[in-house]
Amino acid sequence: MTARLGQDSIWAIGSFAAPAMLLFFAFILLPLLLAAGATFTNHRLVSPEPTRFVGLDNYARLLSVTILTVQADQRQAGEEDVRFPTWRQSRQARPGLAGYRPAFHVDLGATRYVLAARDPLFVRSLVNTFLFALLVLPLQCGAALGLAILVNQRLRGRIFFRTVYFAPVVTSMVVASIVWSFLLNTDRGLINELLRALMDDPGAGPDWLGDPRLALASIALMSAWQGAGFQMLVFLAGLQSIPPEQYEAATLMGANAWQRFVHVTLPGLRNTIVFVLVSTTLLAFGLFTQVDVMTLGGPLDSTSTVVYHAVRKGFHEQDIGYGSTIALVFFMIVLGVSALQRMLAVKGAAR
Repeated sequence: MTARLGQDSIWAIGSFAAPAMLLFFAFILLPLLLAAGATFTNHRLVSPEPTRFVGLDNYARLLSVTILTVQADQRQAGEEDVRFPTWRQSRQARPGLAGYRPAFHVDLGATRYVLAARDPLFVRSLVNTFLFALLVLPLQCGAALGLAILVNQRLRGRIFFRTVYFAPVVTSMVVASIVWSFLLNTDRGLINELLRALMDDPGAGPDWLGDPRLALASIALMSAWQGAGFQMLVFLAGLQSIPPEQYEAATLMGANAWQRFVHVTLPGLRNTIVFVLVSTTLLAFGLFTQVDVMTLGGPLDSTSTVVYHAVRKGFHEQDIGYGSTIALVFFMIVLGVSALQRMLAVKGAAR
């Protein structure tokens, strides 16, 4: 009888799991295996050249990075500016740099440190992706926690405000990006028009999406506004799971609002914070739509991300083999970062 129940349980679990496993295999595992196989080929979407095995050439092209130092030219009499050799001159002096191009450089006095790569745009895109995550994490999570605490209060109209704060989440990211492109427009954007009216200066207002120093931060601000409503609901659920007796006890012990937040709210949201941080990081690393609609990776590649670079290589340039290599390598990077982030968050919460 026990064996019969065990067999029935196995069949029941298998029957319930079969549809989900089938979808997982068809839409996740199989595409991942096909992409992994394409990384060892020169496969292109439309090309008279037949697909052939290239081994690790795509990985070597993607991961070939070097750092070199370049000394400034000797100053001419009366010159104050430090002049460095051009990249062509530096490459001619080092035959091993054939195929490399500069990604970043830092000048320290008469010495320039250059980070060069065979695909410098991938390096810049990777740096931009991490910068975006560092920008959007505190903005989005901080705003979400603040909104959750606000709508958790027993205030009149809190249901209305919950709906208003969550509304951007159900708005299409393409639509939100187009609207924010109009808002951030340099000449007729609402934000710059308000700045000009407040400052009484017709020339006031920066070029939000045209300045390499502001473009990525502008996209991060828009992304935090669009996604904070979802994290707000997650935080709200966590807040409502904290027993009110803990707040009452803290109040009786003389704790003020800040002390209750630090010693009651944050410990009670421990698991919620870990979930929000990991999920927000994963969403930040997948940045694509905002860049594709608002900046196309510019200006000067300051908003190009790894996902955008992979799509551009794989579909715009039709280099499926190399685009798959970018996607697979980035998948491993994101997997490692997420595991490390969760491990650190769990260890910090356990202390």
